[in-house]
Amino acid sequence: MNRPKVVLVAILCALIVVVAGWALLRPNPSLSDPASTVAGVSTCRLSTLPPQVAVTVRLIQTDGPFPFPRTDGVVFGNREGQLPEQAKGYYHEYTVITPGASNRSTRRIVTGGSPLTDPPQYFYTGDHYDSFCVVPDVKARG
Repeated sequence: MNRPKVVLVAILCALIVVVAGWALLRPNPSLSDPASTVAGVSTCRLSTLPPQVAVTVRLIQTDGPFPFPRTDGVVFGNREGQLPEQAKGYYHEYTVITPGASNRSTRRIVTGGSPLTDPPQYFYTGDHYDSFCVVPDVKARG
């Protein structure tokens, strides 16, 4: 190969690397809706969560019946401080069934805001409130 062709191939390769890097590092709006993001809380898509989460979301949107009616839908106090501070009564918690568990286990959906059947915020915890992610892609019922 002669020198001009080698230089041209090198420039082309460098351009491909730069474009690929830019595509990988730029924000992806399909992964996060800025209006739904919450400061300090990571984002997780509904499709990446256990399938029982979607079942719980449907139960919330249809007002049950819930598997644990005495504890599902109660006010969540956010005592751990993992979610943004809000007025008492803003957050409500719901059990996400864990297959094989004989009790409520550790998975929950915590909603924020009202109405209770169509809240503007959904949060998921798989570790009993040690960490949360906001679920921005829950579709409004209807």
